[in-house]
Amino acid sequence: MTELLRVEHLRKSYATALPWGRKPPPALNDVSVVVERGKTLGLVGESGSGKSTLGRCILGLTRPDSGAVIFDGVEVQALSGRALAAFRRRVQPVFQDPFGSLDPRWPVGRSVRESLDCFGIGTPADRERRVLDLFDRVGLNPALAGRLPTHLSGGQRQRVGIAAALASEPELIIADEPVSALDMSVQAQILNLLMDLQQDLGVASIFITHDLGVVEHVSDNIAVMYRGSIVEMGETEAVMNHPQHDYTRTLLAAIPRPR
Repeated sequence: MTELLRVEHLRKSYATALPWGRKPPPALNDVSVVVERGKTLGLVGESGSGKSTLGRCILGLTRPDSGAVIFDGVEVQALSGRALAAFRRRVQPVFQDPFGSLDPRWPVGRSVRESLDCFGIGTPADRERRVLDLFDRVGLNPALAGRLPTHLSGGQRQRVGIAAALASEPELIIADEPVSALDMSVQAQILNLLMDLQQDLGVASIFITHDLGVVEHVSDNIAVMYRGSIVEMGETEAVMNHPQHDYTRTLLAAIPRPR
């Protein structure tokens, strides 16, 4: 496999006021990771560990204080104009709250078609066919494309979010807590869908979650974040079976296991 994404020594702090003039800890503190083409990196840590900030920096939504995000050999922070638009087509997000990421006034099919319209992909007729094909691929009845988000269940809305992310045929998907708002049975369905899509399409992904038990099943590699730093990183089997850091062991101990 070849490298698709490299994050080098990323640092990010937010100017948050604390009592007695104290400085807040950095959201990212010298973070470096690599994602290979077609592979999934599980990014794990508790709330406030810096996972989402790292995802936003990779997407170009948040600018780091220092360090570099290098996608396919090009530094993301240096992109502008058409080059930046091309990057946004190749890297797509899936958000935790699908309801919040879908326009409540639009039929969900229009939300899926939005990136096709934005990037001028195909003819209008091609785009309509692409939307229906994407609904079918993510396990949704294409007839649902004309419905508003409020008329769908949480699991259906998350499938719409995944279809929207896939519309522009990205090479990397950044999924930020994509199943945490769903019940357990629906979580399993979405996780299986994401794994199937990776195998079928060869898309790489960063799967952000607080649950080490979830990434065990979807990730090729795991990076464990704690207070803005990566404290452990390696192949999934090695991290799960032979954790080296106390914090990783704490996360493993929190995974519910059948007796």
